[in-house]
Amino acid sequence: MKALASLLCLAASAVVAPAATPTFHKDILPILQARCQNCHRTGEIGPMPLFTYKETRPWAKSIKQAVLQKRMPPWFADPQYGRFSNDHSLTPDEIQTVGAWVDAGAPEGNPKSAPKPRVFQDGWNIAPPDTVLEMTAEFELPADGKVDYQYIVLPTGFTEDKWVQMVEVRPSNRAVVHHTVVFLREPGSKWMSKATPGVPVSGGPSDVGGGGGEILSIYTPGMVPDIWAPGVAKQVKAGSDFVIQMHYTPNGKPAADKTKVGLVFAKQPPQQRVLTLAATNMGFKIPPGEENYPVQAKAQVPNEANLISFFPHMHLRGKAFEYRVVYPTGERQTLLKVEPYRFNWQLSYKTEKPIVLPAGTTLECTAWFDNSPNNKDNPDPSKEVRWGEQSWEEMAIGFVDVTIDASMTRRDFLMKKAGSGAGQ
Repeated sequence: MKALASLLCLAASAVVAPAATPTFHKDILPILQARCQNCHRTGEIGPMPLFTYKETRPWAKSIKQAVLQKRMPPWFADPQYGRFSNDHSLTPDEIQTVGAWVDAGAPEGNPKSAPKPRVFQDGWNIAPPDTVLEMTAEFELPADGKVDYQYIVLPTGFTEDKWVQMVEVRPSNRAVVHHTVVFLREPGSKWMSKATPGVPVSGGPSDVGGGGGEILSIYTPGMVPDIWAPGVAKQVKAGSDFVIQMHYTPNGKPAADKTKVGLVFAKQPPQQRVLTLAATNMGFKIPPGEENYPVQAKAQVPNEANLISFFPHMHLRGKAFEYRVVYPTGERQTLLKVEPYRFNWQLSYKTEKPIVLPAGTTLECTAWFDNSPNNKDNPDPSKEVRWGEQSWEEMAIGFVDVTIDASMTRRDFLMKKAGSGAGQ
């Protein structure tokens, strides 16, 4: 009996024994490497690097608060809908580990227990670019006031069609760049025909859509670069120009920016072409004081495609955004709900697996806006809000990336009946 009692006591003590205190090198650094260092390193959008104990320790309490409130890492997809390959949100166990580490005084632990340092390509989040196109001079911003959208024509000089597998847009001053859209202007297009290459020009409302050209890439705060799987790429036709649309936002002091675009070309001819599509509503009127105003947008998929990513876009009154599909059978499915929507962290959501959209599928989007005084970012809750370019106006755009057979052109795809084997 004494032996049995001793065993029971040992078992009980094992159950109640406190868990080992987390330490930086053993428990916290692996989390930072996996979830945080993409942004929190020199030259990226994170305000401080988080690579060493010395760099991280002063921010321990702030890190705990941001993690517990799920403000960091930024990820806003409702887990009820979809699975995403770029989901960098923390698991409940990781959140608990960070909290326990800070509560224990943020101990360093043994440096020998640290994982190998994560290695990044200096200056890029893609492979070393094959080609870099850059603004020829800095664009200078005033300390405040309105800055019209700027458009900069960058000739590619391509003498043959190119397939792009990776693309990254890198502003030199992220603090004043609200967004960048890189449009492809094919030979023969008259859009921005009078613009001098490399010299920024102001655009009007009719220029927002890129003159009907394809979108190569979009940059917003928190956006990851476009890196497509082998065999998947976007096409840039020979003789095309890039036209980069820059939305600058003054931040209280004079500033300047010189944005560049890096490209990595596919090593083999791809099987799948990437297209960027959008469901858009430009006719809404958000009443003053309305705290949950819905705006609907829809677009039909004329031919079969594989959906591979979402990018919802609104401005300062954006509250939530939902994507749904209605299949030709009438079946309806919610694919993504972003809640809350954060203007300062506009993310793309890349599907874990491609979602097949049969021909005739309808993409439906609902954008909800908070135009009430409860929205701390609201420029003026007393004003009716309509579509507009500036941050104090609004937009409701549901971008998606889809893949189609590489032999099909964008024009062919957008026709209701595409001919098989269409040329490039």
